[in-house]
Amino acid sequence: MRRWINRTVHRLSSTTVKLIFFMGGFLVLWGMLAPVNTIVWWLNQTAESLGLEEKDEEKPDVLLQPAIAAPGSKIDCYLVFLPGVGNFSPDEITEGERTFIDQLAARHPNCVAVRDVFPYSVLNRALDQSPSSALWEAARNTEPFGYVLVQIRNLWRFAISADDRYGPVYNLSIAHTIVDRMNAAHRIARSDRPINLILLSTSGGTQVALGAAAHLDRWINARVTIISLGGAFEGRAGFNNVAHVYHLWGDRDWITQLPRVVFPARWSIVSNSPVNQAKQQGRYTVCNVGNQEHDGSEGYFGEAMASNDTSYLEQTLEQVNQLPIWSINQPLSDYCPVQKNSSTARPKEK
Repeated sequence: MRRWINRTVHRLSSTTVKLIFFMGGFLVLWGMLAPVNTIVWWLNQTAESLGLEEKDEEKPDVLLQPAIAAPGSKIDCYLVFLPGVGNFSPDEITEGERTFIDQLAARHPNCVAVRDVFPYSVLNRALDQSPSSALWEAARNTEPFGYVLVQIRNLWRFAISADDRYGPVYNLSIAHTIVDRMNAAHRIARSDRPINLILLSTSGGTQVALGAAAHLDRWINARVTIISLGGAFEGRAGFNNVAHVYHLWGDRDWITQLPRVVFPARWSIVSNSPVNQAKQQGRYTVCNVGNQEHDGSEGYFGEAMASNDTSYLEQTLEQVNQLPIWSINQPLSDYCPVQKNSSTARPKEK
């Protein structure tokens, strides 16, 4: 026994184990400091801008100013994209994501695409514009370690969005960003007729989209719909504030299935959770849409060929295009898209 104890102590004193413990401690400390930017953003806001004094002034400034759509404008739809945790800045989405958004907008001329929302920064700034810009510049040029580091950093922001303590403030800041970028893409008109607001998200962007939806629903006269492509979310925020959530997932995307195990609100036995209530009411639709991976060439925006002789990107484009969301007058329904060259729809999640 003494020999075993001595051997164990010797192994624990090795350089490799020390490095593992150091990295573990670093990640824990990093997580503890992750909410600092959110807290600083909160402290820099006034009571009025946060709606603590006058309820109407909780809206962002662009919604408090007179605005009328340009004469003859047919824009009544905003397609806002919130990317996954691998992204580095609001200006850098992958080529597949850009093609996907551009082609969707081209198919629906009444929709304006908003591509520059970075859901992992309260100030909508790229990582190389932060105080630790040197670290992120180095990480950007160091593959694959740098990519993993960016993912870990953004995963902490996903965790903040899902946290009961910091999430409401963090999601409020992202909602401000969404409104600002919507208004920059096309002036938001205020009228009695609601606009069609579609939040299209993937990976951790879905959690942030759901968190921001509660504020957007109060600020804007809009029908808010969320499309999740392999999204990850905890199952409480946003489900009581949106018209419908469509969650599309692929057979080989195990990451999108992980939150179903981790977050109790996603468990089917918790029947009164917001996500399960939305499912019972027909406002949450889950569809298995193919054999996609979470990302990469065989992910939802990948250029590799799927089994039906089209690329995964083209397949995802067709499936999202089939959803009953593109006209504000079109009633939303519990509908799963049919794969191209397939006569039947993929099954819904049980």
